[in-house]
Amino acid sequence: MDKFGKSQPVKRVEDVRFLTGEGRYVDDISPDQALHAYFFRSPVAHGVIASLDVADAREAEGVHAVLTIDDLEAAGMDISMVGAVLKNRDGTEGAKPLRPMLAKGKVRFVGEPVAVIIADTMEQARDAAELIMLDVDEVPAHMGLVRGGEALHAEAPDNLAFDWGLGDEDATQKAFDTAAKTVSLDVGDNRIIVNSLEPRGCYAEWENGKLHVSNNGQGVWNHKDNLKRVFGLDDEHVRVTNPDTGGGFGMKGMTYPEYFSVAQAARVAGRPVRWMSDRTEAMLSDNGGRDLTSLAEFAFDENNKITAYRVSSKCNLGAYNSQFGQPIQATLFSRVLMGVYDVQTTWLQVEGYYTNTVQVDAYRGAGRPEAIYVLERLMDRAARELGIDPWDLRRINFIKPEQFPYMSATGENYDVGEFDRLLTRAAHEADRAGFEARKAADAKNGLLRGQGLCYYIESILGDPSEGAKVEFNEDGTVFIYVGTQSNGQGHETVYAQFLSDQTGIPADLIHVIQGDSDLIKQGGGTGGSRSVTTQSTATLATVAKMTDAFTAFLSDEMGVPASQISFDDERFRADGSNMTPTMLEVADLAREKGRDDLLVHHERATLPGRSYPNGAHVSEVVIDPETGVVTVDRYTVVDDFGNLINPMLAEGQVHGGVVQGIGQAIQEHVVYDEDGQLLTASFMDYAMPRAVDVPFITFNSEPVPSTANLMGMKGCGEAGTVGALAAISNAVQDALWDQGVRQADMPFTPHKVWQLLNAQAMAAE
Repeated sequence: MDKFGKSQPVKRVEDVRFLTGEGRYVDDISPDQALHAYFFRSPVAHGVIASLDVADAREAEGVHAVLTIDDLEAAGMDISMVGAVLKNRDGTEGAKPLRPMLAKGKVRFVGEPVAVIIADTMEQARDAAELIMLDVDEVPAHMGLVRGGEALHAEAPDNLAFDWGLGDEDATQKAFDTAAKTVSLDVGDNRIIVNSLEPRGCYAEWENGKLHVSNNGQGVWNHKDNLKRVFGLDDEHVRVTNPDTGGGFGMKGMTYPEYFSVAQAARVAGRPVRWMSDRTEAMLSDNGGRDLTSLAEFAFDENNKITAYRVSSKCNLGAYNSQFGQPIQATLFSRVLMGVYDVQTTWLQVEGYYTNTVQVDAYRGAGRPEAIYVLERLMDRAARELGIDPWDLRRINFIKPEQFPYMSATGENYDVGEFDRLLTRAAHEADRAGFEARKAADAKNGLLRGQGLCYYIESILGDPSEGAKVEFNEDGTVFIYVGTQSNGQGHETVYAQFLSDQTGIPADLIHVIQGDSDLIKQGGGTGGSRSVTTQSTATLATVAKMTDAFTAFLSDEMGVPASQISFDDERFRADGSNMTPTMLEVADLAREKGRDDLLVHHERATLPGRSYPNGAHVSEVVIDPETGVVTVDRYTVVDDFGNLINPMLAEGQVHGGVVQGIGQAIQEHVVYDEDGQLLTASFMDYAMPRAVDVPFITFNSEPVPSTANLMGMKGCGEAGTVGALAAISNAVQDALWDQGVRQADMPFTPHKVWQLLNAQAMAAE
């Protein structure tokens, strides 16, 4: 990594600002004279709007405006939210119903925005909302992942949003027909709420016909494109900014109805308008994650080699097609369908259903945990039924190093991988040899210990192109403008560090500029673990362009041909010249000579292919059968992220991802009743992981550099969660197996685990 980054664990420069309360979030920087927006939301899950009367609310004290969908349409706005659509297996197009920005004619989930009240204070806006008269003729809610029931949309009379397939169904069936052994498992993947530290919020203002919306998103260009479409504005009349953002996790990557209503409210009121979600409001309206069930199947030959893999999944789409919704996730699901295993025949079928719940498309800590979770749970079950060690079964089926590059049955071109090497190190780091002794010691105390393994792989997704602009300032500082958006990952540190490594410019003089569509004309935002890999590739391209420009300029100054000048990542040098200027010195010289064109450099770069981070997670849990309490006692990670720019940040990302996985596996769970009412709408009812729930997490890097980018990097932002779900679940299943429990699904709450153990005990009597 000497050429493309020093791979040093540099401490985050952002932390001082954040820990001392100096962060600048949306709610901190809203204009002083901004009005407050409050959204009146549907109290029922499903029904026809019989009447909506906002007259009294409009006359309430301090109220400047109350907007409904009729007001948005009357203003000439395009009221439709963008939604993703898939082709069905029969070639027809999946359902694509209108999702209005405010409810139009019908409400389809509890918390759907119906009207927005604009007032001088939040208290006045809330009070005015109490005066709104909404009469809804309720109809039954559809909450199950089955066809039929009361239709949410006329376009989907059976509530089936899509029926999508990938792979070779016939060849897969033939492999199962001729298999020596088949293994199947029904797997549930429970729904979760993202619960970012900072809830969603925004403010909007208009000046001379130009709209500025500031929100806490994962990039500005998606929002800008949608605002242009909705308001019929050109590129120069829309600006979107992202200040500091307190967590995104995929949920903040897409757009939401509130941003458009707030923007229109600011236009109507003639003043800036601000909105900030409270926690319960966020739980009701933020896009959620997971919520699918899968029947997964393996076909084996007589040597325990997998010959085919088949998955049939049903997923909860929520009330509408959302922008990066389950249709897109279905495709992403296929990306890692076969994981690290050498299988030539696969078939994936996914059915998406509309239900009276909020959308499901944010995959907190996400990546592709759904696919890996299903695959690795099935692999563990197969090992038990085949009577083989689960670690050995994986080794038998691994793609071998000599098989790379390897084209998977779902079209992924894996470039490199040494999975057996990582698994061997994981066994050592996790002290697998000592597990039986630890298990026996716990048994003497009446406790159950289990060990679980997950070997994951994911593909780094998102836009493969990114840009970087470097600007030299008169005060000696340097700005680097980036097209990604930090949500807490440490971008300000890693991007400055990387540019410093390539140019010799001191990192403390480099300032990262992000999240402003006026300053950065194009960018891919943050998501899919794309940020550091794509952004660093763009930085390398910009540095190369800048070096060439400086070299040409120095040819005259140094009195030597440009071809004889070299740059060693710190200084320019040439035989026959005693000048050895740094980048900063060249910039100063260019300014003196009036060469302002040399003070700003910009370039874009496109990755030639995906990279594939992978690794082994080993978890050990301890269960108290008297209470059902599950404790994660040990957790070991061996990851192949390729080359690391900053190992400390990578380890921190893994820790956070693992904790998210622990949360979903052990305690987090969204519960709706049969009428579509959210029962887990506060932290009194929705359990988030706390420090006491987390063990010491051992992180180890075992890099196999990627060939898909110059740095050999693979991305790491989502890996912790991708591996954690199956590792913990397999550990719990292992602990319960000897007690006769054959099926255990997340979340492993004390009550559920206690029930599983006692049901088995009663059955045995």
